[in-house]
Amino acid sequence: MKLKTCNGCNEEKPIWKNHLGKKYCKTCWSCHNNTPKPIVSKQKPIPKISSKKAKLDKVYSVLREQFIKQHPVCQAKLNGCTLSATDIHHTKGRGEYYLDSTTWITVCRACHNHIELNPTEAKLLGLSQDRLSKS
Repeated sequence: MKLKTCNGCNEEKPIWKNHLGKKYCKTCWSCHNNTPKPIVSKQKPIPKISSKKAKLDKVYSVLREQFIKQHPVCQAKLNGCTLSATDIHHTKGRGEYYLDSTTWITVCRACHNHIELNPTEAKLLGLSQDRLSKS
């Protein structure tokens, strides 16, 4: 390797960087290149809930409270039922039926867990419907 004079230390060394016509060895370049890096502003974080979903959730909260008041008893009454309705079960899923109370039933937490963990049984009992059918 050919040695050249470093502009930083004026010694004959292998050149690491040629910057604006000046040649630097590795040691001098690391000292010379301490220019502050531009500060990159942090990007705004992606919201956990979209504004559209937040609006739907507001409406849903009101409808949910009204529905539970109208139907205070668990409609599933499965094994281990507490009889006091605390949840809304969306029989056709939440997607396009999120605010459609005709697809809701009130259930206690124990029954809701059982329905969610046993979807085939829930369909046989009429507690859930096929999400793909439009009926």
